[in-house]
Amino acid sequence: MGSGLFDELRLALHAVWTRRWIALAVAWGICLIGWLVVSQIPNQYESHARVFVQLRNILPTQNGATQADQTKAVDRIRQTLTSAVNLEKVVRGTDIAQTVSSDRDVADRIAGLQKAIKITSTQDNLFEISATIANAGASDAANAKLARQIVQKLIDIFVEDNLSNNRDETSQSLAFLDNQLAARQRQLQDAEAKRAEFQAKFLGSLPGTGTLDDRMSQARTQLAQIDSDLAAAQSSLAAVNGQMAGTSPTVAGGGAAGGAGPARARLQAIQGQIAEGRGRGWTDNHPDMIALRNQLAAATAAARGEPVGGGDGGSPNPLYLSLKSMQADKASQVAALQERRNQISRDLNAFDAKVAQSPGAAAQQAAIDRDYQVLKSQYDQLLADREQTQLRNQVQTQTDAVKFNVVDPPTSPRAPTAPNRPLFLTGVLILGLCGGIGAAWAMSQMRTTFATSSRLEKASGMPILGSIGETVSAAQIALRRRRLRLFAGGAGALAAAWALLLGLEFFQRGMVA
Repeated sequence: MGSGLFDELRLALHAVWTRRWIALAVAWGICLIGWLVVSQIPNQYESHARVFVQLRNILPTQNGATQADQTKAVDRIRQTLTSAVNLEKVVRGTDIAQTVSSDRDVADRIAGLQKAIKITSTQDNLFEISATIANAGASDAANAKLARQIVQKLIDIFVEDNLSNNRDETSQSLAFLDNQLAARQRQLQDAEAKRAEFQAKFLGSLPGTGTLDDRMSQARTQLAQIDSDLAAAQSSLAAVNGQMAGTSPTVAGGGAAGGAGPARARLQAIQGQIAEGRGRGWTDNHPDMIALRNQLAAATAAARGEPVGGGDGGSPNPLYLSLKSMQADKASQVAALQERRNQISRDLNAFDAKVAQSPGAAAQQAAIDRDYQVLKSQYDQLLADREQTQLRNQVQTQTDAVKFNVVDPPTSPRAPTAPNRPLFLTGVLILGLCGGIGAAWAMSQMRTTFATSSRLEKASGMPILGSIGETVSAAQIALRRRRLRLFAGGAGALAAAWALLLGLEFFQRGMVA
């Protein structure tokens, strides 16, 4: 098995060697064509830079604004950086301007730049700007310089747009908010005038705030509360009047023969305690008041059987005087409550009469209040937005809210990024050699010759009795050596051409650097 494979390999090498001139010619043809194609591929030079954007939150975020919102704003500028307007600035501000003479040329250059420029985000606030230039009509040094100019111009536009656009947008926002505030202020003044007119006509005498239904409900609630307080005050006044009816205005005073007995003295003391308790606000159901009334009943019975001492004088009863004071206080409370009740009743009656004359007053008042509240909330919100925008405008004017830091400046490419010409040149050489060997082997398969007697015997099926070796003369040997030297020279020339092309490529790269 191994011997057969080795024999096949020897036969293939022999077939190629016998047709080596064909292999060399095909190799030269493939290499020349391939190297010509590789030489026509323009070199691509890429310049790139990295920019870090630092966001400064001088003011606290409002209305749900967060750091992510500011990052989105910067990302929006990054995405619009390659717009047609900005790319036209790049065309006008770099060496590309020397190659344009009409608007059509500018449009063509912009279309090419849109494909050549790439902007990628590497982190949240760090992104890379790169430009790849492959202009076949310019030198490599010019292409490398142009790539760097494009990246530098993009950075300048990026910074300029962020600073100027933010301030322009703020000024436009302020102007818009001022116009809206003026319009809302006029509408709010009209709504306030309607509201004041309606209140003067319908709601001036009613207590409380709010709509018609709310004020009527509040008035009826106050009326019910006053009725309850009035009933309690009248009950207290009646109780005081009853106690005064059973209390003597005066008490017997001491005469010449003696004074009041102990029973009457005790009665007076109990009456004084009852008056003091009422002064504290105790009711008749209070446990101490119940005990004092029981004691008062017993003391009254005892005082009736006690003879009155001599003397024809008397003194004011302290209990009666206290009850008299309480009576005056309760009477004033009842009078005030009755007056308040009568006033609210008159207001409600007058209001009912007005509503009867204007059945749609409630709906009108609801619409006026609704419009007023809507306009008021809009005006307050616009005013707050205007103040916040004004403050941010001052911050942007006096400070740098967004700071740009060029981490890596635009690079000056020293070698083309594409194509990998040394690799392509070597690949073409290998392809040419393989193509030449393949062509020579294919030619050997097309001719019915046999390199060995065993191969002839296998192909014919007949035994081979013997073979005759080739006899070469001295002249033929010299001719073969001369042809071998020519073949070696042709193969060496192919390798030398490959080495020369590699040398030229590295020399051109050195010229760019």
